[in-house]
Amino acid sequence: MVLFYMFKMRSEAMKQMILIATTLFSGLALAEDCAMTIDSTDTMQFSTSEMVVPASCDSYTVTLKHTGTLPRNIMGHNWVLSKTADAQAIAGDGVGAGLNNDYIKPGDGRVIAYTKVIGGGEETSVTFDVNALSADESYQFFCSFPGHIGVMKGALKVQ
Repeated sequence: MVLFYMFKMRSEAMKQMILIATTLFSGLALAEDCAMTIDSTDTMQFSTSEMVVPASCDSYTVTLKHTGTLPRNIMGHNWVLSKTADAQAIAGDGVGAGLNNDYIKPGDGRVIAYTKVIGGGEETSVTFDVNALSADESYQFFCSFPGHIGVMKGALKVQ
């Protein structure tokens, strides 16, 4: 009888541990779905041309890594999010804003989110509010370093 009681206690403790572990790991899985890392290179490329952001996320974090070696003033990259219709104009206005402003015109309301411009070996992140986006809208992410938007761009979808 004592052995049965000890086994039952271990069994209950094991169930509780499994429940706790499942809860913790399911939370981590949800958190991972609300973030993405994108690599950028000295050859003016992002590692992806499409991002799908789950509508269930309250916020979404993009981490940009520059896997090249060139400095930010020569081959810098950033990650900018806007409506597709606004992207080209934002990049054009960003040229005049200069590197000190990360090639983003200060106070530009068309910009949804952006990272600072980084050089080779650096990384940066930005977090934005997913609730401010619409699944019916067309969004584009791009690099606003002068001349980069032509090849460093992609679509962002909310689903």
